[in-house]
Amino acid sequence: MWNKKIVMPLVWGLTVAILGGLSTDLGPWYQALKEPFWKPPDFAFGPIWSTIFILSGVAWVGAKHLTTDAVILNRLTILFWLNGFLNIFWSILYFRFQRLDWSLYESVFLLLSVLAIFLIIRKVSTKYSLYMLPYLIWVSIAIALNYDTLRLNGASG
Repeated sequence: MWNKKIVMPLVWGLTVAILGGLSTDLGPWYQALKEPFWKPPDFAFGPIWSTIFILSGVAWVGAKHLTTDAVILNRLTILFWLNGFLNIFWSILYFRFQRLDWSLYESVFLLLSVLAIFLIIRKVSTKYSLYMLPYLIWVSIAIALNYDTLRLNGASG
């Protein structure tokens, strides 16, 4: 029974991680950006995002295991895929279009999608909703980082 419940979260996590990674370009434009003193080192982002995707997947699988409410399960599926789209779209806006301003505006919607997922999972399980907290915290940090980078470089770096 768990196998069927794991497939969608696994596909979601792998899709977002792979497409997000492919959308990220740490080339000359990125290297030339003025960055806030408090920015984590670039090597930390991969492990942080991997951990977030794993914890989010655990939260989704846990919620799927604990409820048969079709409305909740459908909302979670829609919200996770919307969240994945917003996550990838942020990378495209930031790294490919090099628009620090557009990515900042978009990141608010990303944060709201994580919050919505957190609140829906919380209806099913407080324990599994806590697995979403690192995502909420990290996107909040990313918004502050995006804002400070925008402030230091202007709209398009």
